[in-house]
Amino acid sequence: MRNSIVIGNKTIGEDSPCFIIAEIGINHNGSVDLAKKMIDEAVEAGCDAVKFQKRTVTKVYTPEELDVYRPNYYGSTNRDLKLGLEFSYDDYCEIDRYCKTKNIMWFASCWDLDSVDFIEQFDVPCHKVASAMLTDDNFLLKLKDIGKPVLLSTGMSTMDEIRHAVDLLGVENIVLFHCTSTYPTAHNEINLRVIEELRREFDCPVGYSGHERGILPSVLSVQLGASAVERHITTDRTLWGSDQAASLEPEGLRRMVRDIREVKLVLGDGKKVVYDSEIPVRNKLRKTGKVIV
Repeated sequence: MRNSIVIGNKTIGEDSPCFIIAEIGINHNGSVDLAKKMIDEAVEAGCDAVKFQKRTVTKVYTPEELDVYRPNYYGSTNRDLKLGLEFSYDDYCEIDRYCKTKNIMWFASCWDLDSVDFIEQFDVPCHKVASAMLTDDNFLLKLKDIGKPVLLSTGMSTMDEIRHAVDLLGVENIVLFHCTSTYPTAHNEINLRVIEELRREFDCPVGYSGHERGILPSVLSVQLGASAVERHITTDRTLWGSDQAASLEPEGLRRMVRDIREVKLVLGDGKKVVYDSEIPVRNKLRKTGKVIV
């Protein structure tokens, strides 16, 4: 049987309900109040966790990149933008407190080693690796040393790059997420059957991190074996921000969670039986007779 892993009080694996992550990411636009609204959205929809993104801006970007003129929500430079999207320690303390009151897990995709140390202060149940970090060996080894479950996105990665990352981390404590790193993703580039390829090759749970418009691919991913699904969420896709267009609003999230929860129930166990509910219908309508030769 393929390995399963435990995150908090939830098990991710073939025999468990799909683990659903609502990615707030940077859609909060630097507002804790907006982040809380999205946490509420995730709780009301029935998600298992919410996820943020954390960067040490001066480590992830060069001074030249930060000084680029870029009029934005927070000022006139790329530095203004990147700093405006980052929460402080006090902000995360409030997020941690709020998630606990709402009984929902939270964690983050970190983009540098210092951010891992920062997020670890909150004793998160796991770490998510963004696709951009899949080839950073030092980053992966740091997460392996921490020893918590690692959720590894595989967007813009070759199979050889994925194999190398899995070799570094080991399969005992990871979930691989099929992903295409475009926002939003065109349907002809979603390629859900990669989930089947990953499940055949790696002895670990496989999930799906979607950036498409709508919910159909995310629901179908569970039929193909995804044990976890991650989607960006927002309160309003027309809000300012680069990820809003590929995110689900509250009603879309609610419908996606509802339909994902029904997939395994609808698929059943594949054993043909006559259900008790069919017996009265059979007694009324079934025709019998012997062939006369």
